[in-house]
Amino acid sequence: MNVSKPEMLVCRPHGLGSRGDTDRSVGASCRGMTRTRRQESRISALIASLAGTIAAIADEKKALDVDVVDVSERLRVADYFVLITGQNRTHVRSLTNELHVRLKALGGCHRPIEGADLGWWVVLDYGDVVVHLLQKDAREFYDLDHFYGDYPRLDWRSAEPASTATRDPGGES
Repeated sequence: MNVSKPEMLVCRPHGLGSRGDTDRSVGASCRGMTRTRRQESRISALIASLAGTIAAIADEKKALDVDVVDVSERLRVADYFVLITGQNRTHVRSLTNELHVRLKALGGCHRPIEGADLGWWVVLDYGDVVVHLLQKDAREFYDLDHFYGDYPRLDWRSAEPASTATRDPGGES
């Protein structure tokens, strides 16, 4: 997946929000508004596109075992978890920095980074997409792949790149 500058990433306090019933959805600007199925579908596509873009960036930086787990039907905290393995602490820190810098340049923002000091398990929370960057030993120890084993996966290698998505997730254009 070629990662180019997407038009869709907009810094929102708690992500884009595919479900309007949670505080993390689209910030206060859309709370209480009724959205059409078309709008919901476009928002879901934007969120999947963001998850795919994150996975592609990590893959470009030689991350191991990149996996995008669709947790939207079972968890209310996010729609996707992106699981990424780094070879060592330096690699995890490098991946964290690369994701932070590139997504910030594209207009994305996240909550404060968790775990960056140790580089054992780093979490970047983009609201609807939560990124877990783990060292190889941490991924084996916590075994998130087994824990989320029966959850659906996003085929991020064939997903639509974020650059072809629309800028306004709530609009009709």
